[in-house]
Amino acid sequence: MSSSREKAASSRVLNFLCEWDRGNKCTRIRILQKFLQENTGKTSPELELQFAQAGSLFLTRITAWIRLTYMFNMCLHLQLKALGVFLSAASNQQYLMEFLEVGGVMTLLEIINQKQSGDEEKAEALRLLCIVSNAGRKYKEIICESYGVKAIEQCLVKSDSEETQHTASCLLESLANGNPLYQTQVYTSLISLLTHSPPTTTQLTLHTLHKVQAIVKTAHPAIVEPLLNVLCSYHLGVQYEAIELIKYLQHTDVRDTLLPALINLLKPKNQGVHKHKILQDLATAQKDDMFPLFIQQAAAAKALRMLAMERRETSEELIRFGAVHHLLFAMGNQEHADAQRQASLTLEYLVRSNPVVEEHVCRAMGSALFHLFMHNAELLYMNMDEVQVDILLNNKVKLSREFEEQNTEQKS
Repeated sequence: MSSSREKAASSRVLNFLCEWDRGNKCTRIRILQKFLQENTGKTSPELELQFAQAGSLFLTRITAWIRLTYMFNMCLHLQLKALGVFLSAASNQQYLMEFLEVGGVMTLLEIINQKQSGDEEKAEALRLLCIVSNAGRKYKEIICESYGVKAIEQCLVKSDSEETQHTASCLLESLANGNPLYQTQVYTSLISLLTHSPPTTTQLTLHTLHKVQAIVKTAHPAIVEPLLNVLCSYHLGVQYEAIELIKYLQHTDVRDTLLPALINLLKPKNQGVHKHKILQDLATAQKDDMFPLFIQQAAAAKALRMLAMERRETSEELIRFGAVHHLLFAMGNQEHADAQRQASLTLEYLVRSNPVVEEHVCRAMGSALFHLFMHNAELLYMNMDEVQVDILLNNKVKLSREFEEQNTEQKS
């Protein structure tokens, strides 16, 4: 009886494969649609039972048809979905190896970068690559050895689809995790994406880079400049992700480079020390490329405040690096209210947490302006006259030496 059932199952599968081999495009589409309806979510043993221990024969046929037709985008999404039934099945090692042996990874990488592929097909191909990558270290290495990191990076930058971009970023994160041989390549590739990328791509890249940075741990010095440059972005999502990454990096080797660089952003290079009216109006500011620098100035002040609030040591470092002088200057920037507001709030935190800072800031501002500042730092920019603005722009606060001396006395 058992033998009879096996023969019947084998005959059924043979007829099925013959129908596929002889069928035209319409026939094969119908077969794939039925296959997806009946087998999505099945385990590898269940698929083998369905195909009388010959599931690999149908997998081979799907893979071969994809390789022959993917350049023409012939029902490619359906083919990839059917392929995913095999690759995503539990206990799928046999299917994975067979797929890799016929160059399946290279085919998927070509699909995500060819112009003929739509976003739907690219997203599905990326999902299949994620399945391969998540299967283990040797599979991640195969993708990377096939120049996969570059291909995925290009797909992420060129795609306008949120789904495709998200899947590509998840794949890059997967390739970095548990892949010591290539994790640095993924990490540096993400850093390079911070330059000349659209805002949505930059935000996603920053989020992924944050996760990969936690995997890599040691920060590369090259991350500082492009990271601080994205603080010029008008998009709040980009600024949020950038500041979150900056907060993480203050615990790494680039800390000593990062803090002084952030402080320097409080005083844009093209901003004259003796001019409280840098540009006449917003149109001129945009024309001279100054307005993005003011946005960066505000973001830097905000980031410094968040870093200082996280760690007492950071607050002290900011004072030694001359942050007070630069914050006072930023408070006088009448071209950007948020830069003034963020600088005021950051300076207020330093003043309230350090008596030495309070003394020097009061002396630099004068009692009247200092009273306004302490009463409501956030709205100070709305209550200053031209003379007070000029005082802020021309302040001469240098308290690093005195601060060091005070700390030495306290320790002794």
